[in-house]
Amino acid sequence: MLKTVLSAIGAYKLYEKWLWHQVKSNASPEHIAIILDGNRRWASEKELDPWLGHKEGAEKVEQLLDWCLKLNVKSITLYAFSTENFQRSREEVDEIMKIASEKLQKILLDERIHKNNVRVKVIGRIALLPEHLQKIIADVEKATQNYDKHFLNIAFAYGGRAEIVDAAKKIAEKAQKKELNPEDVDEKLFERYLYTSHLPKQEPDLIIRTSGEERLSGFLLWQSAYSELCFLDVYWPDFRLIDLLRAVRTFQKRKRRFGA
Repeated sequence: MLKTVLSAIGAYKLYEKWLWHQVKSNASPEHIAIILDGNRRWASEKELDPWLGHKEGAEKVEQLLDWCLKLNVKSITLYAFSTENFQRSREEVDEIMKIASEKLQKILLDERIHKNNVRVKVIGRIALLPEHLQKIIADVEKATQNYDKHFLNIAFAYGGRAEIVDAAKKIAEKAQKKELNPEDVDEKLFERYLYTSHLPKQEPDLIIRTSGEERLSGFLLWQSAYSELCFLDVYWPDFRLIDLLRAVRTFQKRKRRFGA
């Protein structure tokens, strides 16, 4: 009720403008990562089918891209679907795959992507996805592979432990073929085999999780060592520009120590 009243009198718009002015006066995070949580609970509270929550969440991603481009955020990494999510009902998983296919197909013709030189990449165990979705992913990545001004990464069929295991396997294979000396393996070399190795900065400055849950759930386990964390008590489909600006402002006020 309070939100409705505040919205009606324009208080949110005024607050949004005030936040925008504050945030734009300071440096924005170079790399923001977001755990898109709460789609199913959002749908449940509205007594809707779960897939409608995922559909609404996918629409919100399009708005997020606009906001981040205006803030001049260079890289965005979104946790959309984990390897554990395959355990959900076949019907729900199929709907998620359908929504992902539609949204990725749309990216091919999205003027914002090409105008702003946004490189799009899906990170995760892509081989676990349906073949038609793998094909669309390949098409999108190929169409944007030469862009380097902004980066949109979608963690899909992703697991942080799986990413580290996959990197270790690649290094072990190189060592077995005598293409790499085990003595040369250090953190910098290891990072070259992570899913995020194409990024100019792999480590997120800020990780946001929606829905009120306060854990990473395996998201970017290697890359998040010194990331600032922000947990928001709002379901992803209800995420607003105000929520993003508040998170960025919180980040700007923190003193980052990087273990020092």
